[in-house]
Amino acid sequence: MTASRTARERVRAELTREITDIARRQLATEGAGGLSLRAVAREMGMVSSAIYRYFPSRDDLLTALIIDGYNALGESVERADAGCPQDDFPRRWLTTCHAVRDWAVAHPHEYALLYGSPVPGYQAPQDTIAARLRDVTVLGRILSDAWRAGAVRPPGTEPPGDLEPEAATFRQLMPEVPDSVIWAALSAWTSLYGWVNFEVFGQFNQTIENRPAAFDHVMRLAGATMGLAQ
Repeated sequence: MTASRTARERVRAELTREITDIARRQLATEGAGGLSLRAVAREMGMVSSAIYRYFPSRDDLLTALIIDGYNALGESVERADAGCPQDDFPRRWLTTCHAVRDWAVAHPHEYALLYGSPVPGYQAPQDTIAARLRDVTVLGRILSDAWRAGAVRPPGTEPPGDLEPEAATFRQLMPEVPDSVIWAALSAWTSLYGWVNFEVFGQFNQTIENRPAAFDHVMRLAGATMGLAQ
């Protein structure tokens, strides 16, 4: 690789990063539906035709922002789990739940892009799937590790037989875990992301003031739903 090629690639990477940084700021003021390549180009002092060499369409820019968001959330969750004793499963669960909430509260507009209302006319491509699964892969690994260690008390209720095919995708995230625990995990995960959605989108305003403590308590309840001993 020549030095000039390396320099061009470095400049391209820097400009791409600047474009996405400006686009993230635009999310805060205009929302995902108002994202505009021309507006980003104007802020950069770039002719509008030039920006299309980096992102051929608004949807390509949205996809880049979505992948960046999922990766940032996933990295936060992975880092939180790595910092816990790996045999302390309730602590791993709580710590990773707090990592999800902390990232979302710190980046509400990026979280809204990931988990808010769909952007009209936009269909997320397959490229987003690997990044989208990073956080739940960690949550699934925690439960799988706990199950193998005998640290999960299965719930007393078995899922009905017609739900057996529905659990297939989640078995890949939680290998060896029985379906009764998988459905308990889905209930817990729904509690996690449902809480975060309520908080980020203002549904707890003038209702719950001490949200960190309330969140911690609810996530402990969710962990118990999955059968993790406290």
